[in-house]
Formats: sequence, C-alpha cells, structure tokens
Amino acid sequence: MNKYQIYFLFFISLFFTSCIPTKELIYLQEDGKKNNEQTVDQVNTKPYRLQVADIININIKAIDPELVKIFNANESSMAGGNEMSNYYNSYVVDDHGDIRFPILGEINVLGSTLEEVRIKIEQRLMNEYFKKEAGVFVIVKLAGFRFTINGEVGQKGSKIIFQDKVNIMEAIANSGDIEVTGDRKDVKVIRRTPNGNQTYSIDLTSTNAVNSPVFNLQPNDYIYVKPLRQKTWGTGKTGLESMTTIITFLSLVTTTFLLLK
Repeated sequence: MNKYQIYFLFFISLFFTSCIPTKELIYLQEDGKKNNEQTVDQVNTKPYRLQVADIININIKAIDPELVKIFNANESSMAGGNEMSNYYNSYVVDDHGDIRFPILGEINVLGSTLEEVRIKIEQRLMNEYFKKEAGVFVIVKLAGFRFTINGEVGQKGSKIIFQDKVNIMEAIANSGDIEVTGDRKDVKVIRRTPNGNQTYSIDLTSTNAVNSPVFNLQPNDYIYVKPLRQKTWGTGKTGLESMTTIITFLSLVTTTFLLLK
C-alpha cells in the first residue's frame, strides 16, 4: 500500500468520524417494535407539591369584590401582569414552608398541592369571615413555571413559562432548541426534592423518553445538555465542515513537507 492510499484512507476515516450523524439529531425515534403504545409512568401524572422558595399567586373573588378587597393586597400590583411585579407581589414559601397572607397570617403550604392550598384558604375564609352567600372563590396558581437550562442550547439561562405544566420538549423549544453539537442521548435534569437534589438522565432520541420521571418537568428543575465529543475535536459539525477542515490540514502538511524537502 503506497502513501497515497494511506492518505486516502486517513481522509475517509476522519470524514466519517468527525461529522455528526443524523441519528444523533432526531428526537423521539421509534425503537423498531411494532407496538408503539406505551404506558406513561404514574409518577408523571402526580400533582406538584410546593417546596421552599416556590412563588405562588393567590387571588380571592366574591360576589361583592369590596368584601374581599382586604385579602387581595397585591391585586392592583398584579394587574400589570409583568414578570417583575409578579415576583415582588406574589407569595414566597419561606424556609419554614409558610406564606404570609393578609389577615389570615402564616399559612403552612410546604408539601401541599395547589388544590390543597386553595381548599385550606377557602375553608378558613368561610369558617372565620364569610357565609356561603358571599360566593367566595379562591384561585391559587404558580407564579409562572420556572426552570433553568444550560449547555448546548440556543438560549441559556432561567426561563419562565406561564402555564401550569411543562415537559422537557417544550422547555427546550422555548430555549432555542439543542445545538447540533448537543448530546440528545444524555440530557441531565437536576431536581430539588425534600431529600436533596437528585440527578436524572433522559435520552431524547428515544420514544421511551415520555416514560421518564423527568419528561414532565417540575418547577425549578435544572437542565444541562452536554456537548458531543465531535465538538471537542474541532473538525466540524457537518460533512462539508469536516471536509473543509481536513483539506486545510492536508494542505498544511503537504506544504510543510515540500518546504522541508
């Protein structure tokens, strides 16, 4: 085998190992089985339970708005609807798991669902301040769904989506999608729990991703998309980029060899 054949084989091997294959870029690929129906794990359907530092909005309504005006100390500020006013005028769960609510005082909400908090406040209002005829109506919501995403994505940082539930595909789509150099097969999700932080891995190229306990996100989840090894090589993300890099390298080697000779 002469030196030209060796150069040719070297060129071909670099070309195919440096560019990123299409299979690494496609989400939720079928596994080849005929039966594609899958049962979603029950953990994905459980309601979220409030934790320390969560931020919630509480709004009290009644037939006569003046009756409940004192309980809605933040109503006028929240009317603007902007993110900053939403933060400063909502209720933050403190280190003891309490929120400080007008008139009612300290209310422990740690580990409760939003529905349980609503019922707790509604019952206290009806037992201590109002009769059934007042038509008291309580609304409890998260002050936006917060998560943080970092790594190989278009837009890094903390994000807020104003809806009750968000899955990881929606979070990535709202962050400019994963870059070509991002590893979709091993996306890390760090989740805060009462027992401490837990780290999960999810393969977004497989349809089994929907069964993962982190496919449906929880507030304050941290998502990290690590880079593929092709990025560290610096030879290019596509076949054209790889070819350009290799040709440049071979041209440099050839020029150096001729000059030395």
